[in-house]
Amino acid sequence: MEKKENGSGKKMMILGASALQVPAIKKAKELGYQVILVDYDENAVGFPLADVKLVVSTLDMEEVYRQALIYKPDVVITSTSDGPVRTAAYVNEKLGKRPDLPYKDSLCATIKSHMRNRLKEKGIPIPAYYAVQDLESFQTAVEALDGRCIVKPADNAGSRGVVLLDEGKRQELGEIYEYSKGNSRNGTVMVEEFMAGPEVSVEAMTVEGETTIIAITDKYITEPPYFVEIAHCEPSRLGEEVQEQIKKVALQAIEAIGLQNGPSHTEIKVTEDGAKIVEIAARLGGDFITSRLVPLSTGVDLVGASVLLATGEKPDLGAKWQRGAAIHFIQGGEGIIRSLEADEEVRSLAGVEEIIFYKKPGDGINGTKSSNDRLGHIITVGNTPEEAMEIGKRALAGIRVELVPQL
Repeated sequence: MEKKENGSGKKMMILGASALQVPAIKKAKELGYQVILVDYDENAVGFPLADVKLVVSTLDMEEVYRQALIYKPDVVITSTSDGPVRTAAYVNEKLGKRPDLPYKDSLCATIKSHMRNRLKEKGIPIPAYYAVQDLESFQTAVEALDGRCIVKPADNAGSRGVVLLDEGKRQELGEIYEYSKGNSRNGTVMVEEFMAGPEVSVEAMTVEGETTIIAITDKYITEPPYFVEIAHCEPSRLGEEVQEQIKKVALQAIEAIGLQNGPSHTEIKVTEDGAKIVEIAARLGGDFITSRLVPLSTGVDLVGASVLLATGEKPDLGAKWQRGAAIHFIQGGEGIIRSLEADEEVRSLAGVEEIIFYKKPGDGINGTKSSNDRLGHIITVGNTPEEAMEIGKRALAGIRVELVPQL
């Protein structure tokens, strides 16, 4: 534990100190809060901003609660991570804080089997599904879904352990089951109906039980068998009637999980049978959707709004403008990175907001099987979503990735 002096008496415990959490950390500091940061990684990039640094797993609810009793935060929050949503709900409840999301409901927003059960109970459109914990039950579920289905861990994120199973992979059932189970924290594997159609996410904020939808984000995914997000764009380019259907289903799902105050990120597939919920999370959208794309496309600071709401203040959720914003993720093949560069012409291209690399020369890569395999990102803006996407594609074409074979 490391502690720095801060004159303010207000304290906020933030679960997670990764790059995606940094905007929330900065907002809390801006509001005058002493920030108690919790992360298992002692080298997490957000830790230098902390007033108190706690190297503790954000999933260890009892230890986080014990630390909260010591440091007495006014509120405990997380920003873009699923697992810590449960911990924050648990600790706030134990501390007697207001139930923005009761702990029992937080399970429905973070564990896919609980989520599916709750949404089914409330009559919200979802794919057919099975939650299994052994190979025999897995094989039975696959047969029930005619052999073409999505296999995913019940308790993880970032496309880890997600695979499309079809007839061509029937002989690999055991291997696929073990791969997905190996990425499931609680050992449960979901087997779900494959849904075809465009995918979007709905970025929203709920204040005292009333939800405002801020943006619908178009999502672009790798080809099967893995489902890794490789681009996002706002505002959605789907038709108005389809978007109204998406909003209706998202609002039903948000109400179903019992969210009273806080952000939500709802993923939806538009199938031939209508909009169906892929997943719902009681947190901000990751992949820089809410930290960068939403403010670029609408002028709404959703990160700041979520932190402000956690302090008991009512945030301004009114859109200031409507522009196009997009993010493209850089991919690579298999091998060792010899060089990873962006042409100067690309960096100076009008509409390019930033180019960031996650990997460096010497790193090994093995295709794109989860979000951790992406090499970096490019964020672009334009007058329309089409323009933002086109600039992103042009910039992506100017990224040079040179690989050498792995030994």
